[in-house]
Amino acid sequence: MTVIDFTAFIGRLATASGETILPFFRTSLSVDNKSSNDFDPVTEADRAAEAVMRRLIKSNFPQHGIVGEEFGNEREDADYVWVLDPIDGTKSFIAGFPIWGTLIALLHKGTPVFGMMHQPYIGERFSGDNGSAHYSGPSGERRLSVRRCASVKEATVFTTSPLLMNPDDRARFGRIENAARLSRYGGDCYSYCMLAAGHLDLVVETELKPYDIAGLIPIITGAGGVVTTWDGKPAQSGGRIIAAGDPRVHEAAMKLLNA
Repeated sequence: MTVIDFTAFIGRLATASGETILPFFRTSLSVDNKSSNDFDPVTEADRAAEAVMRRLIKSNFPQHGIVGEEFGNEREDADYVWVLDPIDGTKSFIAGFPIWGTLIALLHKGTPVFGMMHQPYIGERFSGDNGSAHYSGPSGERRLSVRRCASVKEATVFTTSPLLMNPDDRARFGRIENAARLSRYGGDCYSYCMLAAGHLDLVVETELKPYDIAGLIPIITGAGGVVTTWDGKPAQSGGRIIAAGDPRVHEAAMKLLNA
């Protein structure tokens, strides 16, 4: 069974999750905190969207594994594993900003082979299979391609928030921020998609979980970009992540991070 066999099904997952989430967006929904030390919000929309995707996967591919943010892991040693983040950017979601999306990844023997970011409120989908990446939305459909950027001083760099980093990592990120042409905060999954679309050059994050990044890797690499950990290892397990549109700016940023 090849990746292309799953393309239509991934679209079904995105549609079903979006239809589940949208009735909750910009309403007076209740918010729970999953963390005892910080604010890690979860809503009924997160849970409902993951539940509907899990039901579809189990009914169509009962032999596959599932890794999800809200309901844990099942059969994660299977050849094919789905990695789900029903709402990446829940803090933006509860604040009414549409800078969030549903992340869906398909792993084959541990490697992300297809990924999608779906933003149902705006009606945008970014997808990739490592070999190519595509956009579908109100402005039509097109192939995604990163832009050239030779150095950090020419780069636009994003992170969700430096306050999410520990002091040492924040200082290391600061080397990139101080050298870059422009730095901006916010974005969550959208930052990576804008990198794949050629609108920015670097995304630098820490403390990511597998479901935060797995669905974005095939999009970035399919558009011609690079995504690794800060020490140059594969990114699908999460942790400290750096994504770049151009290998040259990735190398230069890595040197600053690890100076």
